[in-house]
Amino acid sequence: MIHQTGAVTQKPRSRPSRPYERLLGLGLSSLLIGALPLGALPGGAQVPATVEAGNALINQGLINQAIPVLEAAVKQYPQSVEARLGLANAYFRAGTYTNNEAAFRTYNEVLELDPTNKAALFAVGLMGEYKFDWRFEGITALTTLIELEPNNMAARSQRALLNGYLGNLPEAIADYDIVIPTNPPPKVILAAAQSYTYAADYFKALDLFTRYKNTGGTIEQYAAIAYGIVLRETGDPVQSIQVLEEVLAKTQRLDGIAIRARAALSVSYAQVEQMEQATAALTPLVGRFDSRMIVARSLHQINGDLDSIELEQQVVDIYYKVLEAPLPPDYVVPPDNRGRENFYLTNSIAREMADVLSSVPSERPLARKLYLQLVESLPADRILPVNLAIIERQMGLISRTELRTRIQPYVQPLPPSPYNQRLLAQALVRLDSPDPSLLPFYQPFVDAQVNEPLLLFRVAQMQIQGNNLAAAKAALAEYQATPDGQQDRYGTLLLLAEIDRRESNLDGSIQKYEEIIAAPKVDRGIRSGALQALAGIYRIRGQLPEAIALYDQIIARYPEDLAKPLGRASLAYQAEEITQAEAQAILNQWLTTRPASDTPLELYSLVAALPADPQKEELYNRLLAATPESVPVRLRLLQVVAMRDPNDARAQLAEFIANDPENLGSYFIQGEFAQGLGDLDLASDAYEAILARSARNTDALAALGGVRFQQRQYSEATDLYAEVLTLEPSNRIAQTAIAELSAAQGNRLEAIQKLEAIQKLDESQRQEASGSEPAPDPNLVQRQQRIEADFLQQRGFQPPWERY
Repeated sequence: MIHQTGAVTQKPRSRPSRPYERLLGLGLSSLLIGALPLGALPGGAQVPATVEAGNALINQGLINQAIPVLEAAVKQYPQSVEARLGLANAYFRAGTYTNNEAAFRTYNEVLELDPTNKAALFAVGLMGEYKFDWRFEGITALTTLIELEPNNMAARSQRALLNGYLGNLPEAIADYDIVIPTNPPPKVILAAAQSYTYAADYFKALDLFTRYKNTGGTIEQYAAIAYGIVLRETGDPVQSIQVLEEVLAKTQRLDGIAIRARAALSVSYAQVEQMEQATAALTPLVGRFDSRMIVARSLHQINGDLDSIELEQQVVDIYYKVLEAPLPPDYVVPPDNRGRENFYLTNSIAREMADVLSSVPSERPLARKLYLQLVESLPADRILPVNLAIIERQMGLISRTELRTRIQPYVQPLPPSPYNQRLLAQALVRLDSPDPSLLPFYQPFVDAQVNEPLLLFRVAQMQIQGNNLAAAKAALAEYQATPDGQQDRYGTLLLLAEIDRRESNLDGSIQKYEEIIAAPKVDRGIRSGALQALAGIYRIRGQLPEAIALYDQIIARYPEDLAKPLGRASLAYQAEEITQAEAQAILNQWLTTRPASDTPLELYSLVAALPADPQKEELYNRLLAATPESVPVRLRLLQVVAMRDPNDARAQLAEFIANDPENLGSYFIQGEFAQGLGDLDLASDAYEAILARSARNTDALAALGGVRFQQRQYSEATDLYAEVLTLEPSNRIAQTAIAELSAAQGNRLEAIQKLEAIQKLDESQRQEASGSEPAPDPNLVQRQQRIEADFLQQRGFQPPWERY
């Protein structure tokens, strides 16, 4: 059932909302049954003698004698609340299945006569434990009672229990947050511990379990299963296995307790990498109608550590079977789901499916469909619209701007409930690489110390994108101090590598990326990010063949990512592997098959790699509307504007710089734009402005070296490129530029020798990386041939490649 094939990788714990189990353990009936009033009357009203007689028999424990007396009283006084309440109490105390049905019906008859009868309201709420359908009526009754008596902690505890049964964890936790500080009875603490467990607030749950044990209570059955889960999730999987094995040893058959104990046990065994035991625990549940979602839940949790495509697909397959299989004849449709598509799914199960499927790109259309149904079913829910907006952004159905508009009403201001704050935070962290403009939506959750560590990781990502590297480092340091951050070594390393890159420490950045790529167990997304970032560094350094080879790896590993071929095409065009027409064809295919709102970074890369084109002006504007900070696309737009009005282009550029004078990207645009117009003085000013703000910026040093080369200031150009090599000894652009400078100053033989040395080093590095003899870099070959031709022709020889 659980197989490890191919590259099984370690996935960082992103703490999505954990699936919960609908049975939360021991009910409160034994605690509260004695609290049922036996017919107290308002305002001193007279009780019929037959009712008094029936109630007296109940008080003496003579239930069977009381029932006919009270039945007669109801017939005699059909409008008497006291008579029906007494009869309902008698049925309730009789305790048989038939009498329970009669009791529930009769309590509701009392409420028809007196909708605010507190005894009947509490009794309907209490009996909500008995049958699935009754839970909804029980919650409604208890809500009315709580409105009448806001401080009725018994009613609030019971409502929390029923909501926990139904998987309505936000509502359950909201009540328990009020009840727990009032020092409730131990059984309430135990029930609360289970709800906090399935709400993934594991340390709070552990505290409550400990508090319950200190009262002398024993944790058994469903409660013990939750306790085992909490032990695992708070760092003690070995003790978790012991607790769950003890639960399993006490079961004689594969009942609800055994099913859930096996499911939890499989996850605990997987966490300590005992996969045979994990499989053995789960195998008896496979194929059972009553265990499908439980098996899927366990596989999904196990895959949180393994990141296996095979396990992921097993989970998806189970979901489809659940959605498509016919229902058993005796299945009771939940009242809140009747009349809707997939009506047999409870809202909690539909939400669970959608949350899991949203992380599988190929299954996002189904996840979106489920979210749409849930939003319609639960209009007051603040989390579902955020989840829906995020998945629509991930699918490219809405723009970045629309995403901000859609989620703002739900995250500003923060909801008062800490649990709802956490659910919203968990929704926000689903967005893999949030746009920096979303930082005002994320930061308040961090400031409020919402218990969702991945928020800090996302904030660090946004701060890096905004080039606020000190703030990014601070957020990462906070993240690393959390238990989740301590487990997420490679996720943290990925961001630290990007910080190194932006600080021009390319060698340090490459070292980190290579460590991630070489790691045996690392999340697919993190490995893909490292490969893509490393390809970007190779591109910056002019090592295009290496960059293309990395993109080939990415595409082979992640064929489902439709954007990656765009990135490869951009590199291949720059390396002259493909023609402009071929690159344009790849771009056209994307533009004609994907929605306009789907704008991955690879699209920007390919659009910017191609020459400025007046026919693409609308595309440039659309891309910049989605991502205004894109430097290369803004440059292409300005170049198009300059084709018809250079002064207008200069004015737009000046305004762009004035709006954000500390944005280094603005000066890069100005520098390259000025070079294109032949204004080398303005280009020089732009790159010097960058160096005034970031003296070790190798991109600016290299660009200024290029300007000095064009100005024939060869000595200064050589010094600038030498400074680049001091900072980045492997920078191919600087190496080849120095060789070209040698040729420009008449030292052609020296230039040829330098290029040959670069070529040999390049081929050696690529052979070491690939294990096979690589083809020469065509760009280096062309440079070398051009200099050799000049050298030979200067001496009256014809280069051999020109003889045919």
